[in-house]
Amino acid sequence: MPIDYQQPPAEVVQAATAPTASFDEQYEAARKLANEGQPELAVAAYNSLLARSPGNVDVLLGRGIVLSRLERWQEAEADLAAAAKASPDYADVWFALGNVWQWQDQYAKAADAYGRAAALRPQDGATRLAQARALRAAGQPDQARAALEQARAAGGDSAEVDAALRAMQPPRPGNPEAAIASGYTWSTGLSGSWQDVGDGPRWNDQTLSARRYFKNGSIGFEALRAHRFDQTGRAWAIDAYTGLWNGAYANLRYQRAPSERLFPANSGRVEIYQSLGDGWEASLSDDVLGFESRVNIYGVGLGKYVGNFYVQLRHQNIVSEGSHSSGDRLLARWYYRGDGDSYLEATANRGRSDDPLSLTGGRARSGGGSVNWVHYFSRDWGGKIGASYARSGGADGDREHGVSIGLYRRW
Repeated sequence: MPIDYQQPPAEVVQAATAPTASFDEQYEAARKLANEGQPELAVAAYNSLLARSPGNVDVLLGRGIVLSRLERWQEAEADLAAAAKASPDYADVWFALGNVWQWQDQYAKAADAYGRAAALRPQDGATRLAQARALRAAGQPDQARAALEQARAAGGDSAEVDAALRAMQPPRPGNPEAAIASGYTWSTGLSGSWQDVGDGPRWNDQTLSARRYFKNGSIGFEALRAHRFDQTGRAWAIDAYTGLWNGAYANLRYQRAPSERLFPANSGRVEIYQSLGDGWEASLSDDVLGFESRVNIYGVGLGKYVGNFYVQLRHQNIVSEGSHSSGDRLLARWYYRGDGDSYLEATANRGRSDDPLSLTGGRARSGGGSVNWVHYFSRDWGGKIGASYARSGGADGDREHGVSIGLYRRW
């Protein structure tokens, strides 16, 4: 009997479909990419999440933070503003907005955003500290100090709060960029001045400087150039500030000029400042100039801080072989933003020289003054402009007029 023979049915093979990752898993993967330094991949992952859940506040926040790290400011701000509108009580969103504006030097807007975040989490001292820094940069010192005290009350790092408060105090006399580091590690500067001395050729000089800050002081290197009397001279200097005992610090300087043309071959300075309490400060100094005939400049100063103002009277005696000179200078500074960075300064000076070899009968008088404006137009960049006037030899003596400019960078 015939057998009915049939081919066995073909084996059906079905490919296993990989399970789709959940929204939470995708979200954690995007955060991991962002935290591991892969911002471009993180943005792509956040884009996929937004396709699944348009307008999700957490995703907008995450993508906004990553975009800000890429310095895609407009896109970052758009994401974070949308998140803030959708969830105005989300503190992390306001803090991230504050960062975006702070990094773009929009300090007033940053301070407002940090303030909103701080109001939503009042026990977070770090948020108040961020607000204080933005307020200081925005030129609102009183509000910045109040925010710092709120940061302390909220459990913020006391050492960090104290350091920020110290950085907002006007600097001591001398070089404002050297006496107080204000939280920076390095600073550089380039400055120059030009003097019109009447019938003679104009004078000019330039200084390039770099300074390294430490916990208890700083040390800087300077390269100097001067052009006078149709000659050009160059020199270099090491200039240091260091703390001493309580309420005292010192400025030490050594300068060397290999060509010995316009600068002394060797020169140095020792100056000590001492706080006397109640805003008073005194200083003593000795500058030694190594010309062919050694010159010593002995100085004594007395200064007073009153609010955002500083006034100093300084007397100098200039002694060399066969001659003696003396001078007085009155200096006034107004720290108009209430910090130690930006100020207006005016000086007035007078002097007398007693030299038996001079053609004016052994005695000559001089005087002059200057006005300077130092302003930090961003957190790290500052500039200076100034003008000066000087006269010597009485009513019919020589007249000098000068201008100066400078550019500063710190980080």
